[in-house]
Amino acid sequence: MAKRFWLFKSEPDVFSWDDLVAAKDRTTCWEGVRNYQARNMMRDEMKVGDGVLFYHSNAKPQVVMGTAKIVREAYPDSAQFDPKSKYHDPAATPEEPRWLMVDIQADRAFKRPLSLPELKQMPALDGMMLLKKGARLSVQPVDKAHWDLITKLGFKG
Repeated sequence: MAKRFWLFKSEPDVFSWDDLVAAKDRTTCWEGVRNYQARNMMRDEMKVGDGVLFYHSNAKPQVVMGTAKIVREAYPDSAQFDPKSKYHDPAATPEEPRWLMVDIQADRAFKRPLSLPELKQMPALDGMMLLKKGARLSVQPVDKAHWDLITKLGFKG
């Protein structure tokens, strides 16, 4: 199966690119996804080795910070079982988990983060889910052509 590409959104005051880079083995679980469409993509489509654009959302400006990769495929999100967690789901059980997570590992920081306004000005990115009105998924697919352009610009600086 061909390698796929994704964009993962994170609020930098909750978990930033720097937090990922500082994590043990530059790796973290991507917990807290509570959207069925996003969960299904994690469960059915994300594979070890897939590329990830790490995106700072709810920031000024919103920016793509660098790349990561999937290093562990979907498994039950343990936060759904923890009553103290903001991600707790009382309907989920270990026998029938509702929510999944994947592990990602930081790959390369961009020499220059790419801002959302800058991305919106690029006709070659037309159709990218991130740039569509109302597209709010925290994990979303990225076409290879869009991945290639964004990484080329980000690594070039």
